[in-house]
Amino acid sequence: MSTPRSLPLVLLLLLLATPFLLSLSLASARDDDLDYIIDNAGDIPANDPEGWLQEGSPEDDSDSEDLFDDPSSSSDSDAEIDEAHVVPLTAANFSSFLAARRHVMVEFYAPWCGHCQALAPDYAAAATHLVEHNLDVALAKVDATEEAELAEAYGVQGFPTLLFFVDGVHKEYPGERTKDAIVAWVTKKLGPGVQNVTTVDDAQKIITGDDTAILAFLHPLSGAHSYELAAASRLEDTVNFYQTTSPDVAKLFHIDPEAKRPSVVLLKKEEEKLVVYDGEFRASAIAEFVSANKLPLITTLTQENAPAIFDSPIKKQILLFAVASESSKFLPIFKEAAKPYKGNLLFVFVERDNEEVGEPVANYFGITGQETTVLAYTGNEDAKKFFLSGEMSLENIKEFAQDFLEDKLTPFYKSDPVPESNDEDVKIVVGKNLDQIVLDESKDVLLEIYAPWCGHCQTLEPTYNKLAKHLRGIDSLVIAKMDGTNNEHPRAKPDGFPTILFYPAGKKSFEPITFEGDRTVVEMYKFIKKHASIPFKLKRADSSLARTESSKSSGSTHREKSSNLKDEL
Repeated sequence: MSTPRSLPLVLLLLLLATPFLLSLSLASARDDDLDYIIDNAGDIPANDPEGWLQEGSPEDDSDSEDLFDDPSSSSDSDAEIDEAHVVPLTAANFSSFLAARRHVMVEFYAPWCGHCQALAPDYAAAATHLVEHNLDVALAKVDATEEAELAEAYGVQGFPTLLFFVDGVHKEYPGERTKDAIVAWVTKKLGPGVQNVTTVDDAQKIITGDDTAILAFLHPLSGAHSYELAAASRLEDTVNFYQTTSPDVAKLFHIDPEAKRPSVVLLKKEEEKLVVYDGEFRASAIAEFVSANKLPLITTLTQENAPAIFDSPIKKQILLFAVASESSKFLPIFKEAAKPYKGNLLFVFVERDNEEVGEPVANYFGITGQETTVLAYTGNEDAKKFFLSGEMSLENIKEFAQDFLEDKLTPFYKSDPVPESNDEDVKIVVGKNLDQIVLDESKDVLLEIYAPWCGHCQTLEPTYNKLAKHLRGIDSLVIAKMDGTNNEHPRAKPDGFPTILFYPAGKKSFEPITFEGDRTVVEMYKFIKKHASIPFKLKRADSSLARTESSKSSGSTHREKSSNLKDEL
């Protein structure tokens, strides 16, 4: 038969190819070897190929770091952006600059943030446009990594954050991060903002047409009071502002024509139709009054009003989840509990069995079943939630709300049990131990958030384990993973699975840096080297030991191949 006669030729080819195949095998093994990672990451200085500098030596921050810099953040790229009209601010000049300019937009950014880098040319172009058109506004920026206390003082949680200041009072810019969007939004904020109402017919149209309206009863329709009202209107996007000198118009808005001017009222198409303002006539105070009173005592969540609820300046919310058939039993209690906290807390009703809104919102908060539930929610980047325990009574809800307002409650996060031992190369993080492991300021931490059912996560696992094995000797570095389906934490939010986040040492108050490169050992290693706060240097294994192990491995591999080949023949 032809097959037996071909065996010697096959054997010959295999034997001739053995050195080549062996070299391929060794190269493949080398791909997984610590030396390969180091060599290909440019981690061995050219002037020290064998000596291996020790950690902490002056040369340890050598030229190798430059090899990993993001080209998009290079000086050549920066030179193309004309930031002549963007004012850099620091803690030293921030307050004085805002005091000198009535309207200021401030970008809080991080130099390493890709979104900030993408915004930079548009932000600079917007600043130039506004200056060229002689508009009374300045665009400024703050490096939040250098001015951490300033960023914290203004509640900066992510990058970039754009805040618009009017007379020192700020609100977050909600629009798109493009030149045209920024220019259009700022220009609108600088406009009149307040409409004059001179006739009863016009007033009647406002009363019947606007869901919520502000009316100021003034002496002249210009001057200091009108100016403050216009400034307040620029801080409030969802309510129309009006002013009048007509007693008849004022009367339609339930203002006594003989009342002292200026008088301000807020009119709503709700059970609580009228709210009278009795504070100081300043833009910031009026804006705060509008924010606190524009929503009803209890807001039923719908798709239409969801933005007004979750984008409200009043971030803290108390939510009642109940099925429609039970709502009449609990809503009166909930509404009564809301009265003392008007302006400080938002009280929201979510119809639990509403498939369009109730189901997805309940799922977001981890609520299962149809049982009536009350929870408190911080409504900000922290996204902390707290569940009411005990009876659904008026006193319990009021006490719960008061404790929430005073930050006395313990937040609820899903968490697996803390592992009894955690000695593997990849540390196991759960909701309950994330603070201790990931937010340890003395460590650089790489965290993978995965889902057990995720195919991409399963593919990544051996590579991730290999990376951790090679880096296990670095005391300042932790490689960790967390099951994102059973654990949650406000500082570890997955954007799909797997999500890989890096938390630099000493910078745990800032948002983590997302790894978006190829999921290989070398690329993840380069990423860590680039962003680690604590410099480190891997050390080559003892060369004689490595050669011995390599020789043993080569001999063993050769014998195994020969044995397998004989078996096949």
